[in-house]
Amino acid sequence: MQSKAMRLKRVSLGVLLACLAVSLFCLVYPVYVIRPFRHQGVHELAFALAVLQSRLGIGLFCSVLALLSAWWIWRTEAKRRRRVLFCAGAVAVCGFTALSRINIYELMFHPLDRLVFVAQDQVKLDAGEMVIAVNVNGAARAYPVRSMSYHHIVNDVVAGRPITATY
Repeated sequence: MQSKAMRLKRVSLGVLLACLAVSLFCLVYPVYVIRPFRHQGVHELAFALAVLQSRLGIGLFCSVLALLSAWWIWRTEAKRRRRVLFCAGAVAVCGFTALSRINIYELMFHPLDRLVFVAQDQVKLDAGEMVIAVNVNGAARAYPVRSMSYHHIVNDVVAGRPITATY
């Protein structure tokens, strides 16, 4: 028959592994679903956005549970290796929570701010190339979709008015 201490150690291990899995899922799943050039289903995208919105709270909860579990093991476990492994697991959960605060999309898709324009007769675009065209009070701009597909956002001033073109 298992002792109470042995059962509590197994519960602590289960809690730590669950916290690791949940915090890693909260970090990776939204990036997997919302990555560019991939079809995103409506329900899949809605769930990924829900995870994005709630992952800080979930991550903090998991971090607290993992730290409490590691603290309890540290106090009750005689083997140093197990104590260190539990602490490393708790640190990993805290690390996943911290990393989930980084908005990878802002790093990947930074807006174009310093634009260089050429006259219409000097443009070197293929005949079928698509552009996003903007006309404000007679001042026109064309942003090639090929360039926009990476940055997704262009900040510009057209006819003295600041605009944001997005694709």
